[in-house]
Amino acid sequence: MKRKPLLERIGDIMAGKGFYIVLFLCVAAIGISGYYLISDMNLGGKSAPAAGGAQVTVSPAPTAKVPQVKATPTPTPIPTARPTAAPVPKPAVTPSPTPAARKAAVYTWPVKGEIISGFSLEVLAYDPTMGDWRTHSGIDIAAELGASVLAVTDGTVESVEQDDLMGTTVTIGHGGGIKSIYANLAAVPTVRAGDKVSTGTVIGAVGDTAIAESSRPSHLHFELSEDGTAVDPVNYLR
Repeated sequence: MKRKPLLERIGDIMAGKGFYIVLFLCVAAIGISGYYLISDMNLGGKSAPAAGGAQVTVSPAPTAKVPQVKATPTPTPIPTARPTAAPVPKPAVTPSPTPAARKAAVYTWPVKGEIISGFSLEVLAYDPTMGDWRTHSGIDIAAELGASVLAVTDGTVESVEQDDLMGTTVTIGHGGGIKSIYANLAAVPTVRAGDKVSTGTVIGAVGDTAIAESSRPSHLHFELSEDGTAVDPVNYLR
């Protein structure tokens, strides 16, 4: 029997057993690959350094030193006692009296008697003594010659004078712009300028010194003025 050449025999072997050889080689290749794969993994959690890898060391950047400045405490000023200026009292403002307040004072009649000539500034009245028509800035109160004349309210005697037409005249200031005027008095009154009087103080007596009213019966000529303007005395007397 003729023997087959060597190459043919190897081919036959490979043809019959080739499948198992290839399978063995594949299993061997997988095993080797798995071994290297597991060996590359660091089971301790540490990565193996790569071969030939360059190691880069990062140095921390230099930190600039900031010079420390010590704060000097500011001295707290000690308060010093300063003298407190005493408050300057403000002058009290006295309100101007109203007409109602002015009439609140107690007024009395200077003499008791009938009014024989009334107050008249808007209507002219005939004056038998002077023989003409004129105004009358007061009232004439009938009274006996020598009858006491009283201050109508509290005040200060401003003047005692001899008027050419109205004779002996006394003027009393009562404050608030109110003044009372007593004319046709006896020659010598009982008060003088600067005297303080109260309601009912005797200031003189009824006389006959008023030449301008000499034709009338014995009387007192009485006037009241408010801020320099004559007013009807009857509005103030009780």
